[in-house]
Amino acid sequence: MTEVTRTTPLASSPSLLDAVIPVAALIILLGASYAFYGDKAAQGPNQIALVFCALIAAGIAAKNGLAWSALRAAVVDGVSTGLSAIFILLAVGALIGTWALSGTIVTMVYYGLQVLSPHYFYASSALICGVVAVGIGSSWTVAGTIGIGLIGVANNMGLSPAITAGAVISGAYFGDKASPLSDTVNLATAAAGSDLFAHIRKSLVTSVPALALAIICFALLGKPSDFDASKLIASLAQHFTVTPWSLLPIVLVFGLAVVRFPPFVTIFAGALFGGVLAVVLNARQTIAFAQSQSLPAPLAAIKGVWSALANGYLSNSGDAQIDVLLSRGGMESMLNTVWLILTALAFGAVLEHAGLLNRLIAPVVSKIRSTGGIFVAVVASCIGVNIIASDQYIAVVLPARMFRVEFDRRKLPTVALSRAVGDSGSVTSPLIPWNSCGAYMAAALGVPTFAYAGFAFFCLFNPLATIVVALLEFRATTSTRSATS
Repeated sequence: MTEVTRTTPLASSPSLLDAVIPVAALIILLGASYAFYGDKAAQGPNQIALVFCALIAAGIAAKNGLAWSALRAAVVDGVSTGLSAIFILLAVGALIGTWALSGTIVTMVYYGLQVLSPHYFYASSALICGVVAVGIGSSWTVAGTIGIGLIGVANNMGLSPAITAGAVISGAYFGDKASPLSDTVNLATAAAGSDLFAHIRKSLVTSVPALALAIICFALLGKPSDFDASKLIASLAQHFTVTPWSLLPIVLVFGLAVVRFPPFVTIFAGALFGGVLAVVLNARQTIAFAQSQSLPAPLAAIKGVWSALANGYLSNSGDAQIDVLLSRGGMESMLNTVWLILTALAFGAVLEHAGLLNRLIAPVVSKIRSTGGIFVAVVASCIGVNIIASDQYIAVVLPARMFRVEFDRRKLPTVALSRAVGDSGSVTSPLIPWNSCGAYMAAALGVPTFAYAGFAFFCLFNPLATIVVALLEFRATTSTRSATS
């Protein structure tokens, strides 16, 4: 997050109690929210909790001498950092709507049912998403395209959408961490002051074992069965035109991502192309979806695509399985998630600008004695900031900035810091419902964050792997120095 210049300096530094109060209030209110509302907590109650706690933090900052005008500027700045993510989210909603209308999702499911087996489906999903994410450097793009198709296949195979979402996210975040095209990889290296390709090489030491363990877990969760998809495949072909041409929007999205087009442009171009294919390949459904018999066919087709972009697609095929698969999408479907992201970013901005995040982390840094302890502290700080500030970029930049001085003082390599930050700040963000990444993944895949979090094995193993590897490397280095002295 870009820092805002304070128009009025703090008259007094925040106390530890000052820093703890809004965080404790958030934990209590979010716990109450999930107790009262369950999976619907993110549809409004969590947003109210975040706004209320942001006001508590703002009151504490005002008590310490920070002007309300500075706090207002901080919130504006904080929210502005999330605008890119918000527009990407809206584009994904539009993409889902037109891909459902055009038959792109149907085609992915059609071929997926023929190729994938329930026995190795979860493991295959993680591998597929990992390979694609390495190539394009975006976990969000992978989850919002291939992930949607895999969730559809899983539902029609009778497999768990929660485990499938965990596999998609595991593969997507592995690829995101291993790609030089990833924004979080470049952010981690810049904040820690390390070399990009040295960082990637070091990260693979922790990421590959974590992914291997995750794939083993997914393989063990596989469901051996004689799954007969023939009836469903026939039904899909009956209601939609299934052709490899329907997969062209996926090719376009990945092609634009590889040549580094902006993510919003990339995804929205895929949504528009899906609309064009809907008119070309499934004109009858597109015109019927417009529900405007008085309009000429060309105008009705345009209205049908327009409605899918805005409000999503509602399938009325008469086949319950197909209708559940395709009735989704539209920018409108993402507005609740946008609300959550806005309130979470506002809360994180007030905490950071008021010095409350620094006040929470500084005592941890000052009391570290061992080298192992500093890596545990980095990982814990990144996870804590992800929970409190609700944004992976803050969780990458702030701990890297704070621990960089300590790493220099101890003569530890900066690449070890950037790896630890990437292994914890990036990968744990989709596990938190009110974090922008957790909110995005839940909205894109249609699975609540708490439902898939326990199955996102790579995201759970990677922070542990970075601690274990760092301890082993440090001990090996210490032993070598002792032997040569």
